[in-house]
Amino acid sequence: MDPWYPLDQSQANMIRIFGALLLLTLGLGAAPARFTQDRFAIGFWVPPKATNNLPERYREIRDAHFNLVIGTAGFTAEEQIRVCEPLGLKVLVDAEDASKPLPEGPACWGYSLTDEPGTTAFPALAARVASLREQRPGRLGYINLFPNYAAPEQLRATNYNEYLRRFIETVKPDVLSMDHYPLMSPGNDSRGEYLRNLESMRKHSVAAGIPFWNFFHSMPFGDRMDPTEAQIRWMIHASIAHGSKGILYFCYWTPGKGNGGTGEFPKGGALLTAEGIKTRHYDEARRINAGLEQWGPILMRLTGQGVLRYTTGSSSAELARTGLLSLMRVGSDPESTFLVGALNHADGRRAVLLLNHNMAYTAWPTVVFDSEEEVREVSREDGREHPLLDDSPELPGVQLSFGAGDARLFLLPPAKK
Repeated sequence: MDPWYPLDQSQANMIRIFGALLLLTLGLGAAPARFTQDRFAIGFWVPPKATNNLPERYREIRDAHFNLVIGTAGFTAEEQIRVCEPLGLKVLVDAEDASKPLPEGPACWGYSLTDEPGTTAFPALAARVASLREQRPGRLGYINLFPNYAAPEQLRATNYNEYLRRFIETVKPDVLSMDHYPLMSPGNDSRGEYLRNLESMRKHSVAAGIPFWNFFHSMPFGDRMDPTEAQIRWMIHASIAHGSKGILYFCYWTPGKGNGGTGEFPKGGALLTAEGIKTRHYDEARRINAGLEQWGPILMRLTGQGVLRYTTGSSSAELARTGLLSLMRVGSDPESTFLVGALNHADGRRAVLLLNHNMAYTAWPTVVFDSEEEVREVSREDGREHPLLDDSPELPGVQLSFGAGDARLFLLPPAKK
């Protein structure tokens, strides 16, 4: 993968501002209210399919620190919205059938229209999204896109960036969303493609001035192994390093296994089984999501600038552009590889997300920021900014410890001009 992805948003921002001013000048009237995301989305595909005690099932969702449900199952859409509201859950209601009425309520974030369309479907989807804005101003017409490993005949485009560009230009979405499930098996690691996909999402979402979300897998299927907690952490944190505003589990409830266990998901193993039994992934998600919920308000104020993959002690002229001066191993520790996510805070400060790229081993590097005395760390415990603490004060410099696939988020003052 390329070591650094530059930001290219200024011209797009000027175009959007000019367009808005032009509409006002010409007196064409106010456009329907667009969807505005007001929280970092922690969601999933496949809601509970239980036949009884569904309100308690939705309490389990909230207890695992989710705030978004995509799709409708078990309930009518109206019942689902009513159950979600007192729990503080938002819902994107199934609305693939355009002939059915659109339910409404405070918990309704919008409507899930389709999954993985090719470019030939974009004109019809554009009309549907425009119609939704007229009927339900402020609600999201949600569409999830293919990953970058989809074949050209699926995309109906010559390459992935063309696919994203045509989607944004034609449909004019309020959120960019895709699913990508990297291979993480011994001798077969496709995480580089996952990172390239996230970079495409970052680049196009910044240019369009809209947030991006992405699905990752939390269950086995096909040639995708059942992920460990460290692998789930890595997939989530890699997304955040690129500036995402939503992470989506595939899946929460295990889809039907098919006749005789011969369907796509014969192993089961999502956060809950097809029979509604919690798996180890439920508690893993609850632990991970609790920290994301605390980080959420600050994540919503960050814009991804680029991501560098860096091995401790190596030479890279790009490292200083992330806010780091050096990242070194301690003593006889092995060299470690990190993803260094550079982000900008809305208040002008910089942010750095450091992610241990290794999903099997811990890392304990010596870190030098370019403004070390003013560095703050965003706590997963309370979401607040705290002074940078040295995890090994008896050693020279500042050491920071990282679990396998784990990340830490730091805030730095604005870059000196």
